[in-house]
Amino acid sequence: MYVGLRILLVVIAYMIISPIGKKLITSTVMKMTEKQRLSENRAKTLEKLLINVYSYAILFVLIITLLSIFHIPIAPLLAGAGVVGLAIGFGAQGLVSDVVTGFFILLERQIEVEDYVTAAGLSGIVEELGLRTTKIRDFDGTLHFIPNRNISNVSNHSRGNMRALVDISIAYEENVAEAIQLLQKVCDDFAAKDDRIKEGPDVVGVQGFGSSDVVLRIIAQTENLEQWDVERQLRKELKAALDQAGIEIPYPHQVNVTKKH
Repeated sequence: MYVGLRILLVVIAYMIISPIGKKLITSTVMKMTEKQRLSENRAKTLEKLLINVYSYAILFVLIITLLSIFHIPIAPLLAGAGVVGLAIGFGAQGLVSDVVTGFFILLERQIEVEDYVTAAGLSGIVEELGLRTTKIRDFDGTLHFIPNRNISNVSNHSRGNMRALVDISIAYEENVAEAIQLLQKVCDDFAAKDDRIKEGPDVVGVQGFGSSDVVLRIIAQTENLEQWDVERQLRKELKAALDQAGIEIPYPHQVNVTKKH
């Protein structure tokens, strides 16, 4: 009767403490998110991680407590569990490395979902960030599953504004100063009507000399992941302005010579 009462009390305590701890973890993560210390996706990942660790820990305490009630020796079981755990640990070093690396990637805020990154030699948009693997969607649609232990360094291209870069060529016979003035006017009009532009576009000047062309460079700062579309639209409007002004954009010419006999 006494043993049954102790078991009942332990189970009731477990049923009370377990949800309270989970709610405490959830509320703590939510408060950190509200203070903008964590992104929403990172908060969800950390919340699940902490709840899982907490659940395993409190379940372990429950089992140990129940065994002590039945006067079952705990030390031999812990020793056996330690040997088994050691054997598993040697066979799962990669998994442990994945989890540890993933945890620090989350903790240090290196990557977030929807970031454009280069990691483990692969570039793309982050679709999912877990403790064991990171999923990156390549621009051709391929989904890469990268074990976190393979991520030795990360290049995050999505922190802050992005750079749009356009090189456009004119013929050597054209007036460079007039061409720069025309292109800058196009850039100013483009910036006035496109909210994605954060700075520029500016014609920075002559970038280089080709075999038949003078290369002019235009640089702008845009919203995250909008740089490629801005470059495409800007090229279109620059080409139209040069055509209208009669400024030649060099292209290969082929001359056929026919000998008369």
